[in-house]
Amino acid sequence: MSHVKSKPEEQIRRDSGIVKWLLIGASALFLFVLLILPLITVIVNAAAKGFRFYAAAISDPYAAKALKLTLVATAWALVINTLFGLFAAWALTKFRFHGKKVLTTLIDVPVTVSPIIAGLIFILIFGRQSAIFPFLKAHHIQIVFAVPGIVLATVFVTFPFVSRELLPVLESAGSDEEEAAALMGASWWTIFSRVTFPHIKWAFLYGVVLCTARAMGEFGAVSVLSGHLRGKTNTLPLHIEILFNEFQYVPAFAVSSILVMLAVVVLVLRSVLERLGKKEAEQNR
Repeated sequence: MSHVKSKPEEQIRRDSGIVKWLLIGASALFLFVLLILPLITVIVNAAAKGFRFYAAAISDPYAAKALKLTLVATAWALVINTLFGLFAAWALTKFRFHGKKVLTTLIDVPVTVSPIIAGLIFILIFGRQSAIFPFLKAHHIQIVFAVPGIVLATVFVTFPFVSRELLPVLESAGSDEEEAAALMGASWWTIFSRVTFPHIKWAFLYGVVLCTARAMGEFGAVSVLSGHLRGKTNTLPLHIEILFNEFQYVPAFAVSSILVMLAVVVLVLRSVLERLGKKEAEQNR
């Protein structure tokens, strides 16, 4: 029966009809216009004035500080969201409690809310007009127009990625193995490291990669909270915007190439993780 059912599927996959090639052509054209062409444009314009000009643009002190701040904010977002993602996914799949659906909905808020609106909300919460501003000022804590605000904005826009990758995997895995390990006297760490984590490691790493990519390219919320203080609160995307607004197009594209290279590294890591995950899944069958 399985052989009979698979025959039409194989015929569809090998079909060389016009519908198949129209779909492939439309997809290839879409990807070329929206992905490949912009990348080529960035590379061509970045190298327009030669390597010396390119090297000077990317080694500019403001560009170096913007890159450093971008990496710092990304690192903080990864640490915080990794812990939050694990805790949230574990709680939602392994326990029953009131407000479970509310928590699940709240995790998706950063995806549905515009990053600019999120930045404005944080300004209302931590800015001069907020009720807690006197406390923050008294303790010399500055969030708005400072590095903590950049980190806060980056964490907000990226925190669903790890948890959303883990939730379906944990739900499909169930809790039978953890319960059996607990009955045998295993500690919670042994259960997590020996039983749970092997099932979720590829989804976990995939979520980390997605979180990294999103954090490095964040613009909206960071733009609102940064104050555009050059050399202090500008991340790499904000520095590129400043260069572009100053009509320094070649330096802007040169600095943009850094983000392009980081994106390529992330894509390679994503492909490698997907391949390793599929390979391990096939071996376990």
